[in-house]
Amino acid sequence: MRDKICIIGLGYVGLPLALEFSKLYNVVGYDLSTKRVKSLAENHDENLETDGNIVTKNLQLTANYKEIKDCNIYIIAVPTPIDSKYKPDISILISACKTVGKLIKKNDIVVIESTVYPGCTRNDCMPVISKYSKLKANKDYFFGYSPERINPGDKIHTLSSIKKVISASDDKTLKKLKLLYGKIIKAGLHLSSSVEVAEAAKVIENTQRDLNIAFMNELSIIFSKMNISTKEVLEAASSKWNFLNFRPGLVGGHCIGVDPYYLTHISKKNGYEPKFLISGRAINNYMPKYIVKSIEKIAIQKKITKTANVLFLGLTFKENVSDLRNAKSFEVIDALKKKYKNIEIYDPMINENDLDKKYKSLFIKKKISILDKYSIIILLVPHKSLLKDFSKKIYKFKNNNNIVVDLTLKLNSNYVDLEL
Repeated sequence: MRDKICIIGLGYVGLPLALEFSKLYNVVGYDLSTKRVKSLAENHDENLETDGNIVTKNLQLTANYKEIKDCNIYIIAVPTPIDSKYKPDISILISACKTVGKLIKKNDIVVIESTVYPGCTRNDCMPVISKYSKLKANKDYFFGYSPERINPGDKIHTLSSIKKVISASDDKTLKKLKLLYGKIIKAGLHLSSSVEVAEAAKVIENTQRDLNIAFMNELSIIFSKMNISTKEVLEAASSKWNFLNFRPGLVGGHCIGVDPYYLTHISKKNGYEPKFLISGRAINNYMPKYIVKSIEKIAIQKKITKTANVLFLGLTFKENVSDLRNAKSFEVIDALKKKYKNIEIYDPMINENDLDKKYKSLFIKKKISILDKYSIIILLVPHKSLLKDFSKKIYKFKNNNNIVVDLTLKLNSNYVDLEL
């Protein structure tokens, strides 16, 4: 029987997988959102990760789970966020496992691509699939874990050009997944000895970045108090060949700011209270508050009143993407809204409907041509289009009666009052 693949979850991870596999296999892309499925069926990707041409003869898109029952390989690529108490929320993943459990047959394979803590696939996901299918894991059906490494907004490091880690419940399944993924991943595969090793490898990738950025953020705070430019310090330090190229900034999104909590969770569950992980998270979570305090201090010095006009440029969690999930920009906006009455926000990567109701009234739809009415301008996210449209305007705008804040280290420091 020729393999038929089901991709569950058609977001940043699932859609590229579905598109690549559909070049060689029959694929069904399944997503709970009928709106998302309809949009993709019209060759429109709101995430801006594809160049159109989504619909092909080998790719079926559906929001009806009954239409995925004749597949034999199920790849789950759904979000794994944290809740309000910073605890792992695997409810979406478990729901996807229930769906698979209702449909899976003997000898089928289930692969998890969502980021999880070590042990989650075997101990949390497979029991759910077994319960709903009445089949035994690694006997009647088989499973694997292959962590996603998609970098949203990155047109160079795409799915096929990033080396992929794969793991499986037994050697036979590992060989099968090696053949499967090997056909679409040009960069090669890394075969892990166990599912748990692959899970752990994924969760530390983003945790490592989080900790490095936390270090940069703490340096930024220290150097600011000493009136030393962090930007210049990093430029000098980077002249050494082995200096790691990290920069301070807001850490949001659905990966870097989330994964350390997954590792913390499983660490506590196994009897160890992590210290380094938590301290890094505390620093990065503190940055919006620190930024607002710094802006207020400069505003007092320049006698800028509460009626001043404030403009935020960029909202998404990182540059050149449209994703607003867990974007820390909103924490800065919320804090400054308490201080200044006239707040406006602009981001060419998104539209008004992407925003929560309380931000829609602040959103500027049209391209801004003149900055003269603003007293404070804050560059939050360095989208290429923002830098292209606003860098020169900001340089002309800058004078002693206004404030320019650059949280990206992309602007000329001579025209900036506050930078990280």
